[in-house]
Amino acid sequence: MPEVTINIGGRGFDVACQEGEQPFLEAAARLLDAEAQILAEQIGRMPELRMLLMAGLMLADKTAGLEDQVAELTGQVASQEALIEELRARAAEPSPLGEDMAARLDAAASRAEALAAPAE
Repeated sequence: MPEVTINIGGRGFDVACQEGEQPFLEAAARLLDAEAQILAEQIGRMPELRMLLMAGLMLADKTAGLEDQVAELTGQVASQEALIEELRARAAEPSPLGEDMAARLDAAASRAEALAAPAE
């Protein structure tokens, strides 16, 4: 099991992980470190445990907001997919207007020609 040293808030932590998980662990550590840096700029130095707790809570808050957005967008996508299916079903139904549209257009053209003939 590989051990990786990650830096959060200017402090190094040795963390064990499964083989191949190092890039994911390092990416997660960068996110946590970014939050810890914000805390350090706003509050200054604080105990390690408090810094990790606060940074974790900040990330959890961001994650909750993103989950809400994903849920809302998922609902919108489902609504749009239902609308698309409804429109596809309507398009597949035979239209009473479409059955004899060519005949109606021919008749209208004939009437228009008949009306135009005396004007010439």
